[in-house]
Amino acid sequence: MPQEEKTTVTRDREGGKDERYNAHEVEEKWFERWQNDPSLYAAEVNSTKPKYYVLEMLPYPSGALHMGHVRNYAIGDALARYMWMNGYNVLHPMGWDSFGLPAENAAISANTPPREWTLRNIANMKAQMKRLGFAYDWSREVTTCFPEYYKWNQWFFLKLYEQGLAYRKKSKVNWCPKCATVLANEQWSMAAAGVTKTHEWSSANLSSGF
Repeated sequence: MPQEEKTTVTRDREGGKDERYNAHEVEEKWFERWQNDPSLYAAEVNSTKPKYYVLEMLPYPSGALHMGHVRNYAIGDALARYMWMNGYNVLHPMGWDSFGLPAENAAISANTPPREWTLRNIANMKAQMKRLGFAYDWSREVTTCFPEYYKWNQWFFLKLYEQGLAYRKKSKVNWCPKCATVLANEQWSMAAAGVTKTHEWSSANLSSGF
């Protein structure tokens, strides 16, 4: 039977204080400090430093961060901090990819109005990101389901349409009957291979926008 593993505790010479890293104590201390200084990670407005822009993929507000989110955003956070330490004026914003059928379908499944569902999830995930200590400038937060954001998508579309660059025609698409929407090729390949159960797959000839 294996022997019980012993835990070595380092103590200082004077008071016998336990010097092991106390995650709760240390992280709570710095979390409070960061929350009290909203401009801590803001880009400098009038700076002669070289500029650097870090933008990770905006998350879909599903309700809670998972380890995939933590991995992705920890990488961007490390890059932003590295560039700050190397003398750059870093712009590092965050936002939410919260517009469209995925959000609506999730709200329908939860029997909750889409706006209520989405904004509640955003609040939960934002609190988690802050607790993780990610270095975002939250004054530049964007939420793609708000009219002040998507009005510019509509403006761009109208400009493309006016120039004949946006049009509709029949085309074969990767259709998901479960979500009632079109899948990207990457989503289709995962669904067709049975890697994901999130989507079902079929082929359909639909009138689509190009």
